[in-house]
Amino acid sequence: MSDLAAVNRRMAADWNSRAREDAEYYVAFGRRGQSPEEFFASAEDVLRTLSDDYHRLARPTSECQALEIGCGPGRLLLPLSHDFLQVTGIDVSSEMVEMACRNLSDRPNAEARAATGSDLADFGDASIDFVYSYAVFQHIPSRDVVLNYLREAVRVLRPGGVIKAQVNSLPRPSAAPSAETAGWSLRAGAPPRTPAQSGDADTWSGVSFSAEEIAEFCLENDLQLFSLEGFETQYLWFCARKSREGLPADAQPHIAGIANSFTPDRLVPQSGRFAGASLWVEKLPRQADLNNVRVEIDGVSTAPCYVRVRPERASAQVNVFLPPETRSGAVPVRLMLEGGVASPPAAMRVTPSAPLIPRLLSVSDGVNLLSDLAIETRTLKLQIEEVPFDDPAEISSRFAAQVGEQPLPPADVFCVDPLARRYELNLELPPSLSPGPCRLTCSLDARSFPPVDLEIRA
Repeated sequence: MSDLAAVNRRMAADWNSRAREDAEYYVAFGRRGQSPEEFFASAEDVLRTLSDDYHRLARPTSECQALEIGCGPGRLLLPLSHDFLQVTGIDVSSEMVEMACRNLSDRPNAEARAATGSDLADFGDASIDFVYSYAVFQHIPSRDVVLNYLREAVRVLRPGGVIKAQVNSLPRPSAAPSAETAGWSLRAGAPPRTPAQSGDADTWSGVSFSAEEIAEFCLENDLQLFSLEGFETQYLWFCARKSREGLPADAQPHIAGIANSFTPDRLVPQSGRFAGASLWVEKLPRQADLNNVRVEIDGVSTAPCYVRVRPERASAQVNVFLPPETRSGAVPVRLMLEGGVASPPAAMRVTPSAPLIPRLLSVSDGVNLLSDLAIETRTLKLQIEEVPFDDPAEISSRFAAQVGEQPLPPADVFCVDPLARRYELNLELPPSLSPGPCRLTCSLDARSFPPVDLEIRA
């Protein structure tokens, strides 16, 4: 048996088992025993993310064929069947496919099929307009399987067809970027990631890909890469279009304006979650993408993360994160195209970074995330943003929590988003705590967070 066949058998067995146990929980993560309404409602954010790039399709979605890799019980297929002429999903789990078929029974333009392997052999060359995948590749324990699916997606896409997919981008051990590609990971002062956060590759934790690797894949497979979002997180989204073309030799881009990518003003902080700039560019060729455009900020070349050309308006938007140690003040910015073409410099107003002020974003049950503040599994999951420390072990040692008068054991700490410096802390409640209402108090170093009222139900 080949390695790919062995991986496919392993994935099918594990996901069939999860489907029989609680398919909705393993697909949507929210909580066990979700109602159909809860389950399908959990797709809203993903649907918005997918629809953000419909404009890149050559024709209206009502005339397009869409294909989902890893459709599960049809959480995305069902709503997307209202947008597309035809939607088809494949899944390695026959149990998931059976559930999807039941959920799609009244949608004649939607279907689910069992995957034939790590390919799209059931689909002809250049037959699909839109290929998408969410929360699937992050669970596959083989890089070869993921890459084969991506190559197959390129094969089945029509010229001008679009792929939008999500992969795990948590750094792997010894996966430091090269000097040539380091610009992709310049995350505006984000903390470094430790190898232990990559986890072992199995059918849950899966394998990871860096932004550099996705960009290289797109370049090698003639994909015009438009966006990379979620660097060094478990949820790296990318969007690309088939049939990449070279830039015209007579391109003369001009930066008409610069603003903050996340706020309504024109000031861009030196570092942190809002250290991103949107460049409004005139005369940017429609062939521009993340592989042939660079942004030079105060003489430092870095990679953009988003490109959208609007030929009908003769304008474009290019988003970029500031490199570390960008100085404050009026900073010169140039757009650099492949082949040495550069725009005239434009001034970007960079402000000093605000101090990091840790914020407790959320508290929930550690497993049933939708149970709000009702603690059903005697575990807690907290998210804290703007954490001023980089080492998870140091964060755990500086964090203190108690319920009532009883201190909780040290937290297990995991970095969720290095740009926002957002960390997830998982805690266990001691057996001696009785069910009923209680109050959680916690602090990180010298900062105390507002108390949170909980109800322990078990």
